[in-house]
This record gives sequence, structure tokens and C-alpha cells, in this order.
Amino acid sequence: MPVIVRLDVMLALRKMRSKELAADIGITEANLSLLKSGKVKGIRFSTLEAICTALDCKPGDILDFEPGNAGDGEREDHQR
Repeated sequence: MPVIVRLDVMLALRKMRSKELAADIGITEANLSLLKSGKVKGIRFSTLEAICTALDCKPGDILDFEPGNAGDGEREDHQR
């Protein structure tokens, strides 16, 4: 998937543990772990807002886009 989640980097920079962030934003540690690993298909804006508030960052600090990085057997079919 061309969207890369760099949440682990922001957690390290803020010296915060995943467990603490999950508690602060009201999601399970399991869901946060899935998000960190990039194994989710989407994220609610309210969750993204809560993460950014807790980590004092912007969405671009934790999400990146790398074209041509289609993993997990996904097709890169942008023509419809």
C-alpha cells in the first residue's frame, strides 16, 4: 500500500508508549497496533485528530505516501 504509517516514529520522538496513546485516545491497544503496522484499510478522522492532539503533531507527521509501493498483492489500477 502506498500510504505508509509512521506512528512508531512519532511515539519514539514523543517518548510515549503505545499503551499510553491507546488509553489517551480511547482505542484498544490491538487496534493501535494494527494501525501502526499499516494493516488497516482506513482511519476515522476523529481518531486521526485524537492521535495528532495527543502527540502534538500533524497528519503528515504520521502518514506518508510512497507511489509505487503496493504491497500485500494489491493491484495498482488507477484507471477506471
